[in-house]
Amino acid sequence: MNDPRVLAQSDALAMPEILATSDKDGAVGIFGGTFDPLHIAHLRLAIEAREAFSLAQVVFVPAGSPPLREAPQASPQQRLDMVACALAGEPGFDLDDTEVVTGSPSYTVTTLERLRAQYGATRPLVLLMGADAFVRLPSWHRWQALFQLAHIGVATRPGQPVLLPATPDIDEATIRQQILGAGDAVGKVDACLVAELADRLGRPADIALAPAGRIVPFAITPLAISATLIRQRLAQGLSVRHLVPDTVLDYIATHSIY
Repeated sequence: MNDPRVLAQSDALAMPEILATSDKDGAVGIFGGTFDPLHIAHLRLAIEAREAFSLAQVVFVPAGSPPLREAPQASPQQRLDMVACALAGEPGFDLDDTEVVTGSPSYTVTTLERLRAQYGATRPLVLLMGADAFVRLPSWHRWQALFQLAHIGVATRPGQPVLLPATPDIDEATIRQQILGAGDAVGKVDACLVAELADRLGRPADIALAPAGRIVPFAITPLAISATLIRQRLAQGLSVRHLVPDTVLDYIATHSIY
């Protein structure tokens, strides 16, 4: 990661400066994604994770070349620029441009290895993700190594309460309710993921006690917003104002994206 005050540059639009946090000791949230485009629900997840886990900062890491999904519609530089637009003036939000700059495949485990080397062996790192991403974790490259590098903060599905365990004996039904929600249509949870969750499920206070290793759910404000929805509305000539930050909307219009 470069200097956290990343200044992403575009051919036609100079990106504003990202305000870096001055706290060098607290836990750091890591929020990766394609951000095609970044929208309000992304920002709310980061804000509410920062509050739930008392994070010193949240680092946004736009993927350069995501290996497990179709190529994003916006270019890597455009997606980086849009995140920079959204984060400008937001204290405690930093931007890591490494994956876009290098252009290498964006594997979460290698990203965390790089950030762990940067932040040191003892500082708590929290990989932030939604429940839908968490349930697909076993398809990720070297996924079980993630737990040695960071905690995982899982945003529960909208409207589902966070039910932390009273005992370490957690059956699959309880886990599904905590992470997926009762009656969820997602298929059977991978047995290895169930075992990891049973062993590692923790509370927000656990984050500060170790640099890595816990899986901690947290509730977020329910917002039915997705990048797919935003791209579809833009393609149909419909407004997305108040679904994305105004600075991002202006960037999209300036560059005729989507």
